[in-house]
Amino acid sequence: MLEILNLTIQITKDNRTLIDNLSFNINQNDKFAIIGLEGNGKSTLLKAIVDKSLISFCDVFGTIVIKGKIGYLEQSILDHWMDTNVIDFLLKSNPDSIIDLNDYQKLGHLDNILQKLKLNPKLIDENKKVSQYSGGELVKLGLTKILLNDSDILLLDEPTNDLDLETILYLEDFILSETKPILFVSHDEALLENTTNGIIHLSQIHKKTKPVHEVVKMNYVDYKEFRHIALDSQEMIARKQRSDYQKKMDRFRQIYSKVEYQQDQAVRNPTLGRLLKKKIHALKSMEKRLLKEKDTFFEIPEREEAIDLFFDKSIGIPNGKTILEMHLEPLKVNDRVLSKSVDISIQGNKKIAIIGRNGSGKSTLLKLIYEELLNRNDISVGYMSQEYEELISDDLNALDFILKGFDQREEARIRKMMGALQFTREEMVSKTSQLSGGQKAKLLLLKMVVNKNNVLLLDEPTRNLSPLSAPVIHELLIHFNGCVICITHDRKFLENVFEEVYELNEENLKKLI
Repeated sequence: MLEILNLTIQITKDNRTLIDNLSFNINQNDKFAIIGLEGNGKSTLLKAIVDKSLISFCDVFGTIVIKGKIGYLEQSILDHWMDTNVIDFLLKSNPDSIIDLNDYQKLGHLDNILQKLKLNPKLIDENKKVSQYSGGELVKLGLTKILLNDSDILLLDEPTNDLDLETILYLEDFILSETKPILFVSHDEALLENTTNGIIHLSQIHKKTKPVHEVVKMNYVDYKEFRHIALDSQEMIARKQRSDYQKKMDRFRQIYSKVEYQQDQAVRNPTLGRLLKKKIHALKSMEKRLLKEKDTFFEIPEREEAIDLFFDKSIGIPNGKTILEMHLEPLKVNDRVLSKSVDISIQGNKKIAIIGRNGSGKSTLLKLIYEELLNRNDISVGYMSQEYEELISDDLNALDFILKGFDQREEARIRKMMGALQFTREEMVSKTSQLSGGQKAKLLLLKMVVNKNNVLLLDEPTRNLSPLSAPVIHELLIHFNGCVICITHDRKFLENVFEEVYELNEENLKKLI
């Protein structure tokens, strides 16, 4: 159904190779996930398959064979469809195309699809522009379009972004029951664990100068174990090779130094001098052979999930300290009531998660909490919005964003911390507008660490992080001694980190756990 042969993708601007000589194929019943760190080319690969013109900043080489119609759920629908009404979005292949009259017959199936995705059946009658829908509604509309057009191959780019738990579970069931081949990118560990039967892992090693990949026909759980064992084995062999080599070189140097000393002492003995000269020549040949051995060494593997980030243990909140006492009646945006009543009381270093359906007002509530706490002198508040641009100015480079408010003498320390988060030197001084969503998320987390915040307000913090690095963020927050108030629909994150879970609905903020 989909075959990729020797695909290479290079960034035109600096001729940097993003993906090198990648080959794979997917067929009926295949559910392949593309994983890897931020900026390693996952979304770019999907776009190259759909339409090379979507990545005009890249040169694409190799063969892409597609048998059937592709249904593509892009990560940022608004990039292309912002001013398009919903009917045109559902029926057009691109904003400038023309709707064939026969395409309108597809709308006969629309009610069933909208019901499955829990979208308003009157959505067509409203005929709003795409830009008027929330992030979660946009993802659902994208899935509606794919289902409506009866695609043969499904390509999904971060399909769980902005979805509520109920719809994530529907999406999971949909992927599991679908027989059509599915190729998708996702940060959601639970989704990966429950649905995949193939993995395409894109990596960048040697300080992001060398692209490598791995394609395996196994589920995500088995792949993690397989990869862990393989990396441990490779590292053990690589380090033993280097240890054995060092011992040989130490022994060689001892012998060489001894022969050199003997040669210096044999000035009056020409016969001995000639013998020692031959020995020196033989030793130099041995040295060349030893040096060539290094070319056969296994590389010490780079572990992309090895993110070194932690809060100072001295940062914390006393158990009995009141962090928040909030009563809202109602919670609303402009004149729209989101919830009739919100009451929440938080003391000490609790870790609290807030869930709820899309559009229920979770992000609005978190912003209100931020405004409530921002000017407190007895706590230090860090805030991560879903809209990173609200907090990270495009005019600053990444290093200057972290350094803001600090003495320039802190630069060396902060550069080291950014390096531990897999930022290259070039990325440290790049404009933040050029960074991926995951890199911006890491920047905001690092800023909280550097600022020594003891209260963290996080809106979907794992949504753009690699599933391989997300567990490290889990550990970061588990061992954090301060208070965390977080909006998330990440099931693994909820399970591993949070002591209390609240659900925001039309009536109130209800404690579930």
